[in-house]
Amino acid sequence: MRGEPLSGIDKDEITLGVLDAVHGNSALSQRSLSRELGIALGLTNAYLKRCVRKGLVKVSQTPPNRYAYFLTPKGFSEKSRLTAGYLKRSFEFYRDARGELEGVFRHCVAQGWGRAGLSGAGELAEVAVLCAMLQRVDVVGIIDPRLDEAQFMGIAVVAAFDDLGAIDALVITDLRRPQAVYESALAVMPAARIFAPKLLKVAPAGGRPKEAGR
Repeated sequence: MRGEPLSGIDKDEITLGVLDAVHGNSALSQRSLSRELGIALGLTNAYLKRCVRKGLVKVSQTPPNRYAYFLTPKGFSEKSRLTAGYLKRSFEFYRDARGELEGVFRHCVAQGWGRAGLSGAGELAEVAVLCAMLQRVDVVGIIDPRLDEAQFMGIAVVAAFDDLGAIDALVITDLRRPQAVYESALAVMPAARIFAPKLLKVAPAGGRPKEAGR
């Protein structure tokens, strides 16, 4: 629930993150909340003020010059509503992504392609890794220059396409900038071997990406 929004800035998800954090720790600072949510301090402040204005959060000053935040009854109710919506969206995302990515790796098997790379770590990459395992396709690496960790789900994380080594197919799993990732991939790999799940809404640019499940 603290991860990236599925597309752009998901206002409900950020609000839910604020309410969750306040519920878990009334003495949290705006700076620590900003780090926890992964958003700018100014945006954190704006969302907190919005929650206070809507009567979801109550704020009280505690010496020396510190503030404590508490969920109101209305805040608890809104937290429950947003949680239900988040879980529904997450289930739909997983169901749709799994269906498409299973099709991708079945296609790879049919073509005799046993080595695949992913571009982008995160929720979609998690689904892709699991689907690849079921189809016995080897995911040899994940391109994600933003990630500090050396591995993601036990798979090597690399900074650039050239670091992957030889692969038969590339699956775009970047939720933040899938179009740019696709266009960059076209410069180093045939379009027929680049797969983009339809939920990413990648548009053709010099070559049509192979849609997941096709």
